[in-house]
Formats: sequence, C-alpha cells, structure tokens
Amino acid sequence: MWPRRYGFLKLRCFTPKRHYHVPVPLLEDLTQRGFIQDVTRPDALQNAILSQKQTVYVGVDPTAKSLHIGHLIPLLALLHFQIRGHNIIPLIGGATGRVGDPSGRLVERQLADIKQVEDNVTSLTASIQRFFQRALLYAGTRLALDDDVRAEPSVKNNLEWHESFKLLDFLQKVGVHVRVNTMLNRESVQARLSSQQGLSFTEFTYQLLQAYDFYHLHKHLGCTIQVGGSDQWGNIVAGLEFIGKLESPASLDQTSSKEAFGITTPLLTTSTGEKFGKSAGNAVWLDPNLTSVFDFYQYFLKVTDADVGKYLKLFTLMSREEIDDLVSTHQEQPEKRLAQLRLAAEVTEMVHLKMGVIQAITKTNLLFGSEYIDLKAQDVILAFNEDPRLVKTTLQDILETPVAKLAAKHGLVSSNSASRTLIASRGLYLNNQPIQDAQYKITHTDLLDEKIAILRAGKDKTLILAATD
Repeated sequence: MWPRRYGFLKLRCFTPKRHYHVPVPLLEDLTQRGFIQDVTRPDALQNAILSQKQTVYVGVDPTAKSLHIGHLIPLLALLHFQIRGHNIIPLIGGATGRVGDPSGRLVERQLADIKQVEDNVTSLTASIQRFFQRALLYAGTRLALDDDVRAEPSVKNNLEWHESFKLLDFLQKVGVHVRVNTMLNRESVQARLSSQQGLSFTEFTYQLLQAYDFYHLHKHLGCTIQVGGSDQWGNIVAGLEFIGKLESPASLDQTSSKEAFGITTPLLTTSTGEKFGKSAGNAVWLDPNLTSVFDFYQYFLKVTDADVGKYLKLFTLMSREEIDDLVSTHQEQPEKRLAQLRLAAEVTEMVHLKMGVIQAITKTNLLFGSEYIDLKAQDVILAFNEDPRLVKTTLQDILETPVAKLAAKHGLVSSNSASRTLIASRGLYLNNQPIQDAQYKITHTDLLDEKIAILRAGKDKTLILAATD
C-alpha cells in the first residue's frame, strides 16, 4: 500500500537546518501558511511585530486531559512567534473551564466536575509543556535558532486570578464597563439564543471572564496579542474592548487599543466541516495513551491529496519553497504518497520525537509492506510494545515447533487443523512467503535480525514472534 523504503535515515536527509534568509515578515508568513482567519488592525499589528518584541497568549480550557490535533494550529502559531524571538504564554482555563465556553456550540456544555477540571489542568499543563519541549527540539533540527528562543514557556492558569475574585468585586471592576446589548450581539450568543435550548447566564458571562484574562495578562505580563480559533473572535474582541476602556476611557473606538491585538486561526475540521475535538468524538490525541503513535502517524498519512499541501504549511516548519517542490513532485506520482509520507513523519517527530517516527514507520512497513529485509528487531519490538500481536517466546520454541503449530499455539489461528487448511490454500505466510509444508520449522536463516519471525494468516492477521534468549 505504501512505498516501502522510507527509513529514518532518508527522513533526516530531507531536513537540513536553514536560516531565515531575508525572512518574510511574521504576519505575512503566518498568512501564507494558512494560520490567519481574522486580524484586528492588521497594519498596526504588522508594525508592532516589526518594531518590538511582543507577548502573545493562547488559552486552552481543560475540557479533557490531553491536547488533540485541533489544538495544534493555535499552538503552532505561538511556536512561530517564539522562534521569531517573541514571548509566548500558553494559558489553561482552570477557572473558565468550570463555566464552559458557548462559542461554536449549539447545546450547553455539561457542568464540569471541579475535581475533574483540576485533574485535567494538571494533565494539560504537562501536555502543553511536553509539546513545546518537543516542538522546540524539532524546530532546532530544521532552523538555526538563537539560544534565547529555546526556553520552554511557562504555562499559566487563570484560576490564579479568578479564584479570589469575589462576585461583587467582579461586577464593580468588570461588569460596569460592559454593555449587555454588546454582549447580546456576539455571534456565539446570537446562535445560542436562536437555538431551542437557549443560553444560560453562566455561559453568557464566559466572555467577561476571558476578556478579563486578556486584560490581566496585558496589565501584569505585558501581553499584547491573543491568538485563538475562529470561534473565539467575539471573546477576543471583548477583551480588546475591555482593555481599551480601562486604558483610554475617553476613546470612541474601544477596539483600537494601541497595544492590544487579536488573531484568529481557522478551525481544524473534518471533510464534512465538523470541528475536531473531544465533544465531536473524533479527536486525535497527542497523548500516546489515548491515540497511539502509530494511529497518530496514520492519520496524517491518510490526508487527502487536496489537503496535504495545506497541512504541510500548517503543521511543519518546512519552507514554502520546499513544500511547493514536494507537492509538485507528489502530483507527478500521487500513488507514491510522497507528500503524505513527509507530512506524517514531520508532525510525528514534532509531537513524539524521532523515536516515534521510527516506531510508526516500522509498524507501517511491517503491516502494509511486502519486504521485511530492512526491519530491525529492536525497532519492531518497540513499535509493537503492548500490542497483543507481539509474542515473546523462547528461541527453542520458535525453531523447534512447526510453523503450523506455532500459529495455533500463539493465537494467530484457532487450531492446528485451521493452520493446515490455510497452508493447503497458500494462506499462511512466514515473512511474507507462503508456507507449503505443514511440518515446516523456522530456521536461523528465516529469523529477521536473528531474533524475530513474522507470521501472517490471510491478508490481515499478523503474529510477531520475538526470541527472548
């Protein structure tokens, strides 16, 4: 199904370090890569980015214990800011996660369990830290980075400032500056008001909490830019208005704060336009305990030809020239899936390190390839760790038991007679070669890397025998 020879050494030759030679301005680069949906005052933002270091934040509510690929676009936008020398703040909504964001939803979120939110905050903090740690390692192998941009960002939690905020104080400090008719006109609010379920007061106030987050980060950490998904536009504008009112109450245009800006990124959706995420039930998680490294790699390997160029721009740090060349080569022989192979390898390395790529490619080649000569026993064992298709047994068992009995003994087929029936129909394979004799025993020369033998029943059922001695 997939081209066989796409080993890790070949991957490395694709990724020499490069400098930002006459770099494209950051905002233009983000736009050309597809990160920008909407921007407030683009000319002023461009000038601000070019004139001085900015501080940028992205918020993630703890509705699950792990990041999923829907989070990657805004987080990668942060990464682009960081590798250009700007400060970044990943923010977890330990407070707002208890309320629930109505944006982009037709029904109300189930009220969050506080203990679950707290557990999710802990897990998400580690997930975000791990993502940036690995993404910076990935970036360091592709780009010549300055030492001062390699520092891992500090993850903040908005419960730090919301937890001690009393209701009366919040109303006096925040509520007095907000007009209800403005809140009602937000697209997310209008959509819910027109739905059968309507909108609770709890969710209605969410935009005030997020607006205050932006103001707090702006005041105390010098944060000037908020990045969020396109469904966050109303919440971001609410923050800009709030900052504008507190800093320049006489201003007529409250969205034009001189030091605060908003950027929205496109949402990652399915081919039917459905948003990726836990609630939609189609999340591809960054946590290997929730989505295996193999399945993560396979998701990007199966991207359509129509989407692969877009995904290469969004999810990798390849230069646009390199992407254009790769897509052009891919279009000449699309059956080789060169662009998808590169995309899957790049994103998997960024999220799961180089070892994750080796394991994913090894597993892909073993399950879908036709030649096993290049497989390494250690890579196979790591790739199939905790996979029931990998059986560790003694070398004596492998060499002295007929293949037909090995297949039955270790669960590849239901019985010895089923093995013999398969052999008679040339449907039982050893290292992709059909077994013709029911009494055939594996020899030392049959072992791959002197340690493993791969049995297959029909097209889909696979058993990997690994010698433990």
